[in-house]
Amino acid sequence: MQWLRRICQGVCLVLFLWIALQVRVVGYPTREWFKLFFDLNPLILIATALATHEIVTALLWSLITLGVTVLLGRVFCGWVCPLGAVHAMASWFRQRLKGRAGMETRSPWHRAKYVLLIALLVMAIFGVHLIGILDPISLLYRSVTAGVLPGAHYAVEDSATAIYHADPHIGPLPLTAITEPVYRFFRDRVFQAPRQAFLSGTLISGLFIAIVALNLVRQRFWCRYLCPLGALLGLFAQRPALRLRQDEGQCNHCGKCNLACPAAAQPDRPGEWLSTECYGCWNCVAACDRNGLSFGFESPLRAPAAGKLDLSRRAALAAGVGGISALLACRVPAEVQDDQPYPATLIRPPGALPEREFLQRCLACGACMRACPTNGLQPVALEAGIEALWTPKLVPKIGYCAYDCHLCGKVCPTGAIQNLKKAAKQEVRIGLAFFDVSRCLPHNFGRECIVCEEHCPLPRKAIYLVEQDVVLRDGSIRTVKQPFVDPDLCIGCGVCEWSCVFQEEPAIRVTSANESRNPKNQPILPGAGGFYGG
Repeated sequence: MQWLRRICQGVCLVLFLWIALQVRVVGYPTREWFKLFFDLNPLILIATALATHEIVTALLWSLITLGVTVLLGRVFCGWVCPLGAVHAMASWFRQRLKGRAGMETRSPWHRAKYVLLIALLVMAIFGVHLIGILDPISLLYRSVTAGVLPGAHYAVEDSATAIYHADPHIGPLPLTAITEPVYRFFRDRVFQAPRQAFLSGTLISGLFIAIVALNLVRQRFWCRYLCPLGALLGLFAQRPALRLRQDEGQCNHCGKCNLACPAAAQPDRPGEWLSTECYGCWNCVAACDRNGLSFGFESPLRAPAAGKLDLSRRAALAAGVGGISALLACRVPAEVQDDQPYPATLIRPPGALPEREFLQRCLACGACMRACPTNGLQPVALEAGIEALWTPKLVPKIGYCAYDCHLCGKVCPTGAIQNLKKAAKQEVRIGLAFFDVSRCLPHNFGRECIVCEEHCPLPRKAIYLVEQDVVLRDGSIRTVKQPFVDPDLCIGCGVCEWSCVFQEEPAIRVTSANESRNPKNQPILPGAGGFYGG
């Protein structure tokens, strides 16, 4: 059973990483199964339903996870969860570095994850959907997207390039004879697309490294004390059908089962086994030399002879109060008030719901950013408040919204970005381009440049050229074509800003003005030829 569990964990982790890699291949996500791990996550289902008062149909698959938990306990944590597999590997390395920990029993810190879960769900009830920041599937996907895969891509490319230029030899054999086939394999079979880089990538990666490093303090530290999904599954695992059986007649109290347990579920204490903490890893059964432990099925209707969930009503009430306090902290800043100006740089992907609805669904998982073929989708910092942390925005200076691409809506697991058909997506306005004539070559310097007009992807270009006579320094007159933006056609894709010859600060910039999803942020009346109030 131990090896079966390890193989299952390994397969799930490899599948998770493979899906993340394949989403980057343009045009690939044509099926729904690539959202597999999100769809099997009941925490996302419940939190999204509380925040939006709607059920995301695809997430109903997560009821399978809850059903399995009721029958078998928290086996999702021990057998399926890819972040759990990462922690299991980190715990294995900890044992090699520091040796096995001493005897462990239930700690008051075990209840921390339940307190955190209640606080997050209370916030979701009031529309603040921060589950994605700490949900293990979203957290791992975001970390892989913004840190692990870009870092690995850079490491492979840069190291191979350095070796290629240095051309070192091992005796008569050039080292490139080894490195170049490896590089081509990764280029053609693994990464398959241009490498990415993300704003806040260092912070996201640092948080992930810190969470994994906590295994040096306690094995499976995250799973024991912090994971909100583990807490939710623990609530459903209070009376599992599959239970640990302890034969006191065979037990010599050696403590080996306790030492082998990664969850401190107390398998060595008859009548005090913690079903809410047990991952069903079978380590305790394998560690017992006297066959004193085994798992067997019993009726879920009968209360198990086991320890109870360590969460008092007072602690649950305190967690709810904490959630409301955190809710107020999220809603107080001016940048999230409806009567305040919208951030100019907050350019959401095409198909994004209105901002409040968008934030009630978005997990900040990074799936849309990973899928973006131009690397234009980047994680938001704090310009739109804590609620919007690490949600996606378009940064045209880094990458534009490709006219024929609608992958971001395909990969979104909760519908925060609608899965629009290509023709519908091409009609959505996500912003508006503006010229800074003090920097534009034809406008301010009297020199020819039509790069922005050439790159505009619309069938009827939103950037048009007008011939103007410009007086030069010597008094001569030169006729140049000066570009202008047609606001009735511009969709804010950002390709003009991305392609501008001024790279440090483009002469044409896109802001969130005139976006289709926001009726309060549309200064230009369609077809009216003017502005509100003008």
